[in-house]
Amino acid sequence: MPHALAEIYVHIVFSTITIADLLKGLKKESSKWIKGKDRSLADFYWQEGYGAFSTIPDRLPALRRYIAAQEEHHKKESFMDEYRRLLKAYNIEYDERYVWD
Repeated sequence: MPHALAEIYVHIVFSTITIADLLKGLKKESSKWIKGKDRSLADFYWQEGYGAFSTIPDRLPALRRYIAAQEEHHKKESFMDEYRRLLKAYNIEYDERYVWD
């Protein structure tokens, strides 16, 4: 049975690489690292999909503050609720059946 970890997510600020290539490498290397931490995590896997939102350089200071405050923020709004809110705010159509796996 796969080891279940709830609400694991990553915030990254980057440029000059495709999102798909970045996430492929990040998921591959972090999976190896996580599985190497404890044998009970041998069945760990990332979900297939990912979400990506962009910003402009002028907004980086606010984005860094937002990322730094995640632990406190998610005491008030769950990751799943926040993700749904962002999808709606950016008019991104989605089907709940395929967002979480």
